[in-house]
Amino acid sequence: MDTIISFKDFSFTYRSQKSPTLHDINLDIFPGEKVLIVGPSGSGKSTLAHLINGLVPFAYEGKIEGSYTIGGKNPRDLGIFGLSNIVGTVLQDTDGQFVGLTVGEDVAFSLENNLVPLDDMNIKVDKVCKDVDITELKGHAPTALSGGQKQRVSMAGVLVSDVDILLFDEPLANLDPATGKRTIALIDSLNKEKKITCLIIEHRIEDALYKDVDRIILIDEGTIKADLTPDEMLSSDYLINAGIREPLYISALKAAGCEITTESKPANVDTMDLSEYEDNIKSFYQSTHDKKSSISGNEILKVSNLEFSYDSGKTVLSDINFTVYEKEMMSIVGKNGAGKSTLSSLICGFINPSNGSIHYRGEDISKYSIKERGERIGFVMQNPNHMISKPFVLEEVALGLKIRGVDEATIKSKCEEVLKICELWPYRNWPINALSYGMKKRVTIASILTMNPEVLILDEPTAGQDYRRYTEIMEFLKKLNLEHGITIIMITHDMHLMLEYTDRALVLADGKMVADATPAEVLTNSEITEKAYLKMTSLSNLCTRVGISDSIGFSNRFIQYEEENK
Repeated sequence: MDTIISFKDFSFTYRSQKSPTLHDINLDIFPGEKVLIVGPSGSGKSTLAHLINGLVPFAYEGKIEGSYTIGGKNPRDLGIFGLSNIVGTVLQDTDGQFVGLTVGEDVAFSLENNLVPLDDMNIKVDKVCKDVDITELKGHAPTALSGGQKQRVSMAGVLVSDVDILLFDEPLANLDPATGKRTIALIDSLNKEKKITCLIIEHRIEDALYKDVDRIILIDEGTIKADLTPDEMLSSDYLINAGIREPLYISALKAAGCEITTESKPANVDTMDLSEYEDNIKSFYQSTHDKKSSISGNEILKVSNLEFSYDSGKTVLSDINFTVYEKEMMSIVGKNGAGKSTLSSLICGFINPSNGSIHYRGEDISKYSIKERGERIGFVMQNPNHMISKPFVLEEVALGLKIRGVDEATIKSKCEEVLKICELWPYRNWPINALSYGMKKRVTIASILTMNPEVLILDEPTAGQDYRRYTEIMEFLKKLNLEHGITIIMITHDMHLMLEYTDRALVLADGKMVADATPAEVLTNSEITEKAYLKMTSLSNLCTRVGISDSIGFSNRFIQYEEENK
């Protein structure tokens, strides 16, 4: 069979670099395959994607050695326009991909550029909108849609050109678990029904494997370390050695002392052969597992009868009630559009509630300005680049104190203290652009810690991070919580993070709070997970398969194991 993508003895070096980003790449992908591409941050997988869609070498220049073909042709002969007719790319940041004022206009954009007659254009747009189930959204503004709807619009925009290859760059990074499942299901149907070759670059391996893939390609240090079937990959140590998170049930099986074999078909917990592992799983569950103690301590935040509505009258939040205690580490979860970010904006004072109150240490904070709230409650955006305004680390960390007119001696002392806490002191004179994404995240946290806040709210602290960097960020936050007494609230779609690092979860759905419970209780409750577009943890599936009824106890046992073996 002819290949649709082929790399032979291939290396690529960016113009500004001495060493190749990719080297010794030999890879063949065949028409109709669905391939998952994984690797730690900086491994070279984005460069491989850019070579396939033409950004390299047409937007990012460099030195190419060896050969590669896309659709059987030399990409240099095709040009970036020719490649766009073969390869459609759906970006992680879908907002950066929209060009039309309405969904219909956006989907039709490439057809208009190709001077397709209006009648033919309408037929094509209608067909592709039907294929991805967005027909009713054609008149809507793309930017006003939910995360999952935006993904579908982006897919329609590339499918309308009858591409042969679909390339998905972190399609799950900004989606709630249930919407992520639907996205993976849609990719699967496009692959199977339309025979489109699909390449998925993703950190959330377990979620990406919700539907079968043909191969998993592991890229690390600029080369292909493994190219295996999912069963072969999950029964090897390749992922762990590369610092990539394995599916939760695989981690639990290993914690129970099970040796994963290819013959057990480990790619899916629901169909895996567990007969050889049942005794180990039950013994692991029955070993000592003290449940986490209930929350106690002084109240630091109290939200009472909170409501928020837009001027249009649309209610976003209603009847929200909860209390946050000193030194808690908790999560706020729920589907895209549930009101999580709105809730954090209300607490920080960026917007005002329609009704209800927020108390900080017993005092109504409605009279506080945003600046005054910021000295008590820090907010860290998902993307650190949206917060950084100075070129050097020390300047950025000192900025808040300088704005407040603090004297130079105090600024110097405080910045030194905070930079050491955040393990950034050796980098204090570095340009921020030279730092990794995870290090930038620490800089934004450090700049807030100079204000001495007692509460930190973080929006998706680990989105788009590989497991190694995820662990670094989360262990750092845990240290702030345990050693410095900072109360931490995280808005997240990451169920593993919620389960492993937080003692409590507030669950929002359609503007209402549907649960305030431990993560294990939330993720083993089908009614809650369904309402909030979450996903039952695969630990629950594992328990069901081997006849353990107490999935909460099993989850707590696993969490205990993880904490003991960090």
